[in-house]
Amino acid sequence: MIQQPEYKEQIDAWVDAHAGQMLEDLKALVRIASVKGEPKEGMPFGEMPAKAVGAMQELMERAGLRTTNYENYCVAGDLDAEGEKALDILTHLDVVPVSDSWTKTRPFEPLIEGDRIYGRGTSDDKGPAIAALYAIRCIRELGLGLKRGVRLICGCDEESGSDDLAYYYSKEQEALYTFSPDADYPLINVEKGRLEKSFRGQGLVAGGKAGGTPEGVRVRLLRAGDTMNIVPGLGTMTLSGVSEEMLRRAVNQLQESFSDDWAKLAEAGGGISWERSEGAYTLTFSGISSHAAHPMGGVSSLTMMLEFLKHLDLSDAPGENLLLRIGKLWPHGDYDGKSLGIDCEDQESGPLTMSLDILCYEVSEDDLSYRVEGTFDCRAPLCCNDENLTKKVRDALTAAGLEMEEGAMIPGHYVSPDSDLIQKLLESYELYFGKKGTPLSTGGGTYVHELERGVAFGCAVPEVDNRMHGDDEFMEIPMLVRSAKIIADAILRLCG
Repeated sequence: MIQQPEYKEQIDAWVDAHAGQMLEDLKALVRIASVKGEPKEGMPFGEMPAKAVGAMQELMERAGLRTTNYENYCVAGDLDAEGEKALDILTHLDVVPVSDSWTKTRPFEPLIEGDRIYGRGTSDDKGPAIAALYAIRCIRELGLGLKRGVRLICGCDEESGSDDLAYYYSKEQEALYTFSPDADYPLINVEKGRLEKSFRGQGLVAGGKAGGTPEGVRVRLLRAGDTMNIVPGLGTMTLSGVSEEMLRRAVNQLQESFSDDWAKLAEAGGGISWERSEGAYTLTFSGISSHAAHPMGGVSSLTMMLEFLKHLDLSDAPGENLLLRIGKLWPHGDYDGKSLGIDCEDQESGPLTMSLDILCYEVSEDDLSYRVEGTFDCRAPLCCNDENLTKKVRDALTAAGLEMEEGAMIPGHYVSPDSDLIQKLLESYELYFGKKGTPLSTGGGTYVHELERGVAFGCAVPEVDNRMHGDDEFMEIPMLVRSAKIIADAILRLCG
């Protein structure tokens, strides 16, 4: 076991005494609905993300840090020392969009229940940002001297492309050490590569310029997903030429095919419902959303809809046939890309994951045409490249009659487990968890993906599903408090 440093009791006592204030500050941040919006002057990601940046700057100044606001792309707070800055801690204040399906509270109305605090951003990443702020404040107020400085950076575009960091690093240099409390303990030193592309297709519907009206069920509208890195939990579909008896039969067949997923849906209050209007049925598919890095954790409403179509007497028409081909490329439950011929894995980063996250199919009555647009998200092991991944997916989509967006994949990220940064962070983990830590791999892209010397460190553990990006997101309060202590210890090891 690692030897307990002499300052540990001081840190523990200070953080415990300030836990209530930490929660109040976190609540204030959660109440700001910092989903990316339309850019305005001085607000590159919209009004609410800029408001979150301003709120964090006030908290930093209250904590005695020297602050710099980078035109509301991000804000930095420095605890200076005699030597140069050695450590950057990267967090973000933007959050993903929310649904109306929360059950504990409204997304931006924080609620404490038992040892959890619920609300959008509590775990990703406002809670960790507050933990890091209080860790730095703890060191400052206890007078625990640093030889080198530490900086907390809070951006507001992590969920939508990280243009905030691109702006920041156009003005500043990467620090000697960087970590982001935006993932799991013990520590993540491997991030999978990413292939995230849109695709489209279009044509004439049968019955118009193409000739006579075919028999069977017709799809008038199919829509699911609104965020490129979230497996959709809700989808809608409008069908004509269908009866209620046919719908019930298809539901029964779907239930038999996916009994395990159906049990998960029943527990979560999901399933399939419909209503009739003007000779057509509009169906609602309620699944379970999940992060695209862990698609198997949810139940995709989108692939459930495509699977549902297979159990109907679907019209033999161009648009409907295209939807069936898409369903073959992304069959329900296929999260490893096997149907696309891209399934693979390696020892360092684990298996590939693939999810179809957005799909919209619409029929235009004006010119009797159909149009389909979709987006997929693939998290790829280090062994993947454009030849064995991007080209294969493009070829499969082309063969199905779809056009894929141009561009290369984003390669993976790797930092040697023997580096000084990783060894010291694992010492902090071991001190507060009481066990040896081993670096992990993730399919999620963290803030440090583009940094040569950056890793992800906390503030959750893999065995606890805190519903990141999903409904009823929460942070365990004991983990929030422990993380502030761990981060403070890590700062002292790296900068003391």
